[in-house]
Amino acid sequence: MKQKPNLSFWQLWNLSFGFFGVQIAYALQSANISRIFATLGADPHKLSYFWILPPLMGIIVQPIVGTLSDKTWTRFGRRIPYLFIGAAVAVLVMCLLPNAGSFGMAVSTAMVFGLLSLMFLDTSINMAMQPFKMLVGDMVNEKQKTLAYSIQSFLCNAGSIAGYVFPYFFTLLGISNQAPLGVIPDSVVYSFYIGAAILILCVIYTTAKVKEMPPEEYAKYHSLKKANNESKASMITLLKNAPATFWKVGLVQFFCWFAFMYMWTYTNGTVAANCWGVDMFAADATTTTGYQEAGNWVGILFAVQAIGSVAWAMVLPQFKNRKMAYALSLVLGGIGFTMAAYVHDQYLLFLPFVLIGCAWAAMLAMPFTFVTNALEGYGHMGAYLGLFNGTICIPQIVAAAVGGVLLHLVGSVQSNMMVVAGVALILGALSVGIIKDRRTAE
Repeated sequence: MKQKPNLSFWQLWNLSFGFFGVQIAYALQSANISRIFATLGADPHKLSYFWILPPLMGIIVQPIVGTLSDKTWTRFGRRIPYLFIGAAVAVLVMCLLPNAGSFGMAVSTAMVFGLLSLMFLDTSINMAMQPFKMLVGDMVNEKQKTLAYSIQSFLCNAGSIAGYVFPYFFTLLGISNQAPLGVIPDSVVYSFYIGAAILILCVIYTTAKVKEMPPEEYAKYHSLKKANNESKASMITLLKNAPATFWKVGLVQFFCWFAFMYMWTYTNGTVAANCWGVDMFAADATTTTGYQEAGNWVGILFAVQAIGSVAWAMVLPQFKNRKMAYALSLVLGGIGFTMAAYVHDQYLLFLPFVLIGCAWAAMLAMPFTFVTNALEGYGHMGAYLGLFNGTICIPQIVAAAVGGVLLHLVGSVQSNMMVVAGVALILGALSVGIIKDRRTAE
């Protein structure tokens, strides 16, 4: 197999720049979905169930996008058409979702509308997000993959920072952070509007700047006999033939994404109760000023997490032992989750969320480095990465499905779910030991 040429820093940057906009959309979703549905009237014990839909759509959509894009060759590329279509749909839905409570519908109808909007939003975000991982797998050589995914992680977290702080920023500008019962505040609505505009502009930039390999060149660099089509194989066959690293990294992924699902679901209730003294057992908890202020502050905390992740992403390539870097990052994140459950000062919460950011940086970069290196020469890169997305989606589905039960078991105190998340990340760190690093082995 001929070695792919080195790319310049700016070529690597352009490959992933659109991820900045996609991640703004994802950040707005992850920071505000619990807030939106709680405001619409969802019971805290059922809150995690609303989170089943996003990963469920991801596990369906991403393997399909990966498989279809493996077989797609157009003048615009093989991955970029899916990226652009996904982003366009996301922009439309981002203008609808935060208005779920503003159309005069009954509470149950508003929740159904919100769920359907969330389904389409996450489907489109997944459709737009996956091609960026595939572009790196297609075009970047093994030596530069850690750098490429670190750049992607940097842009991802920079986009997260923007998306997370929008509601807080708009509130500072004087846009209302309060709304009638069952209606989403304007600070959140406008955040989704601005995020949608940035998303489409960033994707247009990547579409204009990136030129994917033509079929013949792709075949040359990926040891394929056929230029226009890789050999046909079902998803079951691909999974049977997947390298062991695919499954070992998948185990680590299970614990990691299980943990972060509870961060997205229960941080708002944790911060509202611990730092603003909101009685989360009260029926009108979500209508209080404290709850909505806590909702804005959660965005700030998630932004702090993203800043910590950006900084840690620049440190990760300096580690000679990638497994050590991966495990250490997850341990730091586990400590951060556990600390977050017991801190009652809104500013002191910055420290645990910086530590959580270390785990997030590793989760964005390390798994794909291990897996794409292990997949070199296998073909079906897009299909495999689409299937690998199942290691992100399945643990979130499991965590969401059992979230209500676990919340009951820990006394219905939402902060205790952060401790559960911390334990899960520590288990993930222990699981890193079973991964065989191709670079280390060589």
